[in-house]
Amino acid sequence: MPLDLSCALIQIQNVSKIFKTQAGDFTALKDINLCFGQGEYVSIIGKSGSGKSTLINMITGIDHPTIGEVRVAEHDVHHMNESQLAEWRGRNLGIVFQFFQLLPMLSILENTILPMDFCNQYPPAERESRARALLDLVGLGVEAEKLPAALSGGQQQLAAIARALANDPPLIVADEPTGNLDSRSAARILDLFDELVVQGKTIIIVTHDSSLAKRTARRVLISDGMLIDENIAHALPMLSHPQMLRLSHLAVARSFQPGATLAKHDNGKVGLFVVAQGHVEAVRHYRSGESELVERLGPGAYFSELELEQDERSTLSFRSAAEESVEALWVSHEAFYHFLGESHAAESALRQAAGERFGHVHRPAQPRKSFWWRR
Repeated sequence: MPLDLSCALIQIQNVSKIFKTQAGDFTALKDINLCFGQGEYVSIIGKSGSGKSTLINMITGIDHPTIGEVRVAEHDVHHMNESQLAEWRGRNLGIVFQFFQLLPMLSILENTILPMDFCNQYPPAERESRARALLDLVGLGVEAEKLPAALSGGQQQLAAIARALANDPPLIVADEPTGNLDSRSAARILDLFDELVVQGKTIIIVTHDSSLAKRTARRVLISDGMLIDENIAHALPMLSHPQMLRLSHLAVARSFQPGATLAKHDNGKVGLFVVAQGHVEAVRHYRSGESELVERLGPGAYFSELELEQDERSTLSFRSAAEESVEALWVSHEAFYHFLGESHAAESALRQAAGERFGHVHRPAQPRKSFWWRR
């Protein structure tokens, strides 16, 4: 698959990372394809060991892919030597580490000046005043002469952010930036990130904290080194990450012309649909012959044959909107019911959601053996 040239800042194509261990090969990342544009505010979410930090290391050049390509700001990151990488990072990246990584023998002011000295950015006479302005921005102006050890954890993280901004990089990467902070310090840092995005910075936050991720405009989920489809993650938040990943692997792309019927109660084996582009209309049909539009489903919404189960008064059908075509991800009837059979929790969550959507009368889940006769 070619690189998506419309994503001008970061392009990750077919990236896998395999570590050699005494126990054998360990695949930390597998077939990752991602792109990020200028000014995006993104969180990469996953549990410990899911591969999120390894993915960030690909973007920052701290590590190299075993297979695949990484381009950041039109640079082939993994083709540069260490000297080139160090200078490139200094000019293009602001990295905020979980444990601050401030030099303990330098003052906060000197830590903030250091990236400008290293990359020879800005006239020497202007560097101190710029560093002080950045420390004022993060609320540490009066602490500028102190050593890191004299500051709280929250203040050290704010100082690390000031340092990351020293060379005015287009991209800021933060690895669990609030993981060791109190709620007040964490809120201040996230407020600052909000302001930087408004200024046009691209910010990528690595986190396992779903409440932090809600602050970002886009959320990328990773599980077992593989990406969860973003539409599936948005549509089905009640599922666990491994369950979302399973559906991502089962789903295939389908296209529908404007006004086409996607599913109705007498279609039989419908499966699961997740809208990727366009809009789908849910229409309720009554025994009297009347029908009504009950909902428009946009990108990231879903429906399944669980929603098509009839109540005593009406049935449902789903069609693409008359004015546009629809791109959807589809999990077949057989694959969908096999998926439900693998997890009672997933089955219960989806049946409960089906009972609450579109005004259906909720029916309790049937024993799994009852699924198979419907195939």
